[in-house]
Amino acid sequence: MAELVYRPVILTAKTLFAALGIRFDIVGLDRIPRSGGAIIAINHTSYLDFALSGLPAEYAGHRLVRFMAKDAIFRHPVGGPLMRGMKHIPVDREAGSQAFRDAVRAAKDGELIGVFPEATMSRSFEVKDIKNGAVRMAIAADVPLIPMIVFGGQRILGYDRKDFSRGKTVAMTLGEPMHPKRGDDTEVLTVELHERMAALLDETLDRYPAPVPGEDPWWLPKRRGGTAPSLEEAEAIEERIRAE
Repeated sequence: MAELVYRPVILTAKTLFAALGIRFDIVGLDRIPRSGGAIIAINHTSYLDFALSGLPAEYAGHRLVRFMAKDAIFRHPVGGPLMRGMKHIPVDREAGSQAFRDAVRAAKDGELIGVFPEATMSRSFEVKDIKNGAVRMAIAADVPLIPMIVFGGQRILGYDRKDFSRGKTVAMTLGEPMHPKRGDDTEVLTVELHERMAALLDETLDRYPAPVPGEDPWWLPKRRGGTAPSLEEAEAIEERIRAE
């Protein structure tokens, strides 16, 4: 079936990324299946993560990723028609079971499903605690679960940050697929998924360009010499925002 919306959106995104001079560093393209369904569990640090994290599937085999996203986006007068046209999956946090069923059905039908298991963006740029939905979907659909890290988008568009100057690097790393099965302990597998994503983040940071001398490394996790808040400090910020 022709993708009359998604393909032009991809072309537009790639054109914009080229205009921004983004340097892409992607490792693990061979871990995306050339056919059949899969769940891709992705970390979340920027507003660009949806557009960025779909690129590996495009480069690996011109495949498309159907992302699970907050239903509010689908009600936007511009974003809504685009999201529906790209066959993304709306998530109503008050009634998430429908989104779960839709994602499982799509994965069974051979689609790649993009999931952000942290649920919200990470202010620390570390991998936050994750939900078990990605594991449960992979089990229900009987498809591989692929951990993925995207890093660098927060330098362009993130919480209280907007910088469209050229030449930034976005690094992405895809890990070995997990193959959860019925009867497996979902909580144990969720811990394993988190551990794999954290390890992939370190692998990504190891090859990411270091800050230039004199630059404020606000975009780098604190434990790696950056000035981003720690996981604990970021959680305190989130609690304060929720209270306000």
